[in-house]
Amino acid sequence: MSDLELPRLSRWLEDNLPGFTGIAALEKFPGGQSNPTYRLQTGGGSCVLRRKPFGVLLPSAHAVEREFRLLTALQPTGFPVPRPIALCEDPGVIGAAFYLMELVPGRAFWNGALPEVPVAGRRALYEAMIDTLAALHALDHEALGLADFGRPGNYVERQVGRWTRQYRAAQTDAIPEVERLIGWLPGTIPEQTRSSVIHGDYRLDNLIYAAEAPRVRAVLDWELATIGDPLADFTYLAMHWVMPLDGRSGLLGLDLEAEGLPTLDEAVARYCAASGREALPDLHWYFAYNLFRLVGILQGVKKRFVDGNASSSQAASVFERIAPLAEAAWAEARQAGAKD
Repeated sequence: MSDLELPRLSRWLEDNLPGFTGIAALEKFPGGQSNPTYRLQTGGGSCVLRRKPFGVLLPSAHAVEREFRLLTALQPTGFPVPRPIALCEDPGVIGAAFYLMELVPGRAFWNGALPEVPVAGRRALYEAMIDTLAALHALDHEALGLADFGRPGNYVERQVGRWTRQYRAAQTDAIPEVERLIGWLPGTIPEQTRSSVIHGDYRLDNLIYAAEAPRVRAVLDWELATIGDPLADFTYLAMHWVMPLDGRSGLLGLDLEAEGLPTLDEAVARYCAASGREALPDLHWYFAYNLFRLVGILQGVKKRFVDGNASSSQAASVFERIAPLAEAAWAEARQAGAKD
């Protein structure tokens, strides 16, 4: 049924899941390279189980306990997140910490071009995605009891350091563009002017939309969330527009007007209006940073695959993306003023 230890899990569920009458089905969701996630069907209904990967993990990665804490803080505000149910920090139950949350029904989209949606309905889905992110950034994290969820200042500086360390810890190859970025990014970091809860991996395929309306019902995958610079969060989303058309989130090369999708300028304007900003600074630096960060994330996936701990059968497919992403990151850095 799954790769989990079901008898021990069943005993834990008896004590922690209201209405539990036995495990009817437990199926791992496809996709995803980080914290494995499962649909749990019991006699009382369905929910979602999300756990840390098994095996040796990189420092500070896969903190499902932090995810559960954040969902618990956000859910009462009306911000669209799944309702958290229970947290298990005892690895003796299934071999790793995990938590349960509500299963939110709705529409999920993997292709940023939204081919399954009529052209006239596509823009509204993007606008809802942007507005939802701005709503997250408007929440008062201190009032939510999240003042200690992350250090508010120098977020990008700390992230550059973190992903440099994570990359080094997972490094398997020498990539010249990554070495240049590691040397250039720390000395060119823009000033941070605001702090908020940030998602850290906010993109189309981490959202569940209502079935019949352009409304976000749930934002998923909060593993990288913290208190930080909301511009880092928005510019990560904005990479949809600068990543090559690939059947996933990338839109570069698509005739946006003909396809009913907003341009990058329109997305920026929408976010600025929703977040009370007059304009955004140069995006090329942020694109270079976010691509570098993505390289670090995928390098971690590769290392887990090499070590036999990858959470997806497609993990090997990320290998071929790492070098091109590093090249794209350095190209953005050059547009931001970096010299070869």
